[in-house]
Amino acid sequence: MKRRLMLAGVFTLASPRLRAGSPRRLSLRHYHTGARFEGPWHDGTAPDPVAMAELSGVLADSAAIRPRPFDAAALGILADVAEAAGLSGPLVVRSGYRTPAINAAVHGAGDSQHLRAGAIDLEVASARIRLVGGLALGMGRGGVGVYPRRGFVHLDSGPVRHWNGDAPGAGMPAPVEDRIGRIAAAWRNPGGRR
Repeated sequence: MKRRLMLAGVFTLASPRLRAGSPRRLSLRHYHTGARFEGPWHDGTAPDPVAMAELSGVLADSAAIRPRPFDAAALGILADVAEAAGLSGPLVVRSGYRTPAINAAVHGAGDSQHLRAGAIDLEVASARIRLVGGLALGMGRGGVGVYPRRGFVHLDSGPVRHWNGDAPGAGMPAPVEDRIGRIAAAWRNPGGRR
């Protein structure tokens, strides 16, 4: 069952909660390697092992000799955010699994979720980046980093937290922060039920 809610009359959020037996599809391309995935990855009950192996390869950086198995929870977050935001594929992934060498080269955090194959940097058009970041944070699942100047949103399956990657320590951009409380409350309590 899909739930809808209006936020300040500006946009509608459709809850993409997974139903048993409802297959999930992804269409994505790795920005740097050009590797692609198109097809079902989850049958509605569990991730497809063959698709997960393929996605692990697509989402690995070019220095990975052996891709690390990608975290299905991170892919679920990606799929749900893309659906809620109305993003169409192929989704462009700037970074997925990173080897320690690549993580150091891009100045990634020493404990980055990218190192455990649990993070995705999703390229987002500048006009939609705040919306996508706000929707992701409102879901209350994992880490959300917004990088407006660099054109991507970081999504991960680690602890719930958020940051503005273009201004370290500044938090989320102000227009998103104003809506985060309402988005999160509505996501957790659809229809105003308590």
